[in-house]
Amino acid sequence: MTSATTAPSSACAPRHRVAVAGASGRMGRMLIEAIRASDDCVLVGALDTAASPAVGSDACAFLGFASGVPITSDPRRGLDGAEVLIDFTRPEGTLAHLRTCRALGVRAVVGTTGFTDAQKAEIAGAAQDVGVVLAPNMSVGVNVTLKLLEMAAKALSTGYDIEIIEAHHRHKVDAPSGTALKMGEVIAHALGRDLKDCAVYAREGVTGERDSSTIGFSAIRGGDIVGDHTVLFAGIGERIEITHKSSSRTTYAQGSLRAVRFLAGRGAGLYDMFDVLGLK
Repeated sequence: MTSATTAPSSACAPRHRVAVAGASGRMGRMLIEAIRASDDCVLVGALDTAASPAVGSDACAFLGFASGVPITSDPRRGLDGAEVLIDFTRPEGTLAHLRTCRALGVRAVVGTTGFTDAQKAEIAGAAQDVGVVLAPNMSVGVNVTLKLLEMAAKALSTGYDIEIIEAHHRHKVDAPSGTALKMGEVIAHALGRDLKDCAVYAREGVTGERDSSTIGFSAIRGGDIVGDHTVLFAGIGERIEITHKSSSRTTYAQGSLRAVRFLAGRGAGLYDMFDVLGLK
């Protein structure tokens, strides 16, 4: 292994001290690699579940060098010295980490999906004490797509049926994806509706004629698809499709680092990627 001193650095740039949850997972490793390549962020903590065989090993071992940052299952130890935690794990784990963040005054960037309304309320509670960026998708492109969907929904508010189709890899455990649900929320809000009242998540058998006020969802799972999302506005004589396709999780990692930089110097509050990208 090479020395940790070979990491990129900039004498002039501020160094954002970052901890990563789920450090041995696919997204965790992508985040660690992005931090490693960054000029203004440094890895100071790495968290994983107690059952992970990676606990106790160096967080950057998979990159072939020693960072001196061990992977731990102890949130307080993993967050010691961190300014921001990036968490793309599971709802229960994220909430446990956020409780520690709140106690220690550590900000958080949360890309975890599948939260219940009660869990979202707990996140909002934590944001009363620390800055939290919560977004189901940290990709800059996805969030620009959300803004386009908001504009399209307002212009196509009558005469168009709306369907959201998403595809992900075989290992994804929740459906529809958090990004698809966020798309539905953005569209419903633009139309003056509540997604809870107009979403249709499944169709089978004799379903009857389509209700034009609904927003339909379809989920595909297979292979190693990183994430594809298409929103179809189907009218009479024409249809408009707005699509975003991810070929790498790198976009999520880079968006997360933009969220880290956004939180620097900010106080408590619940933010999203529209705040980070200035799209509001």
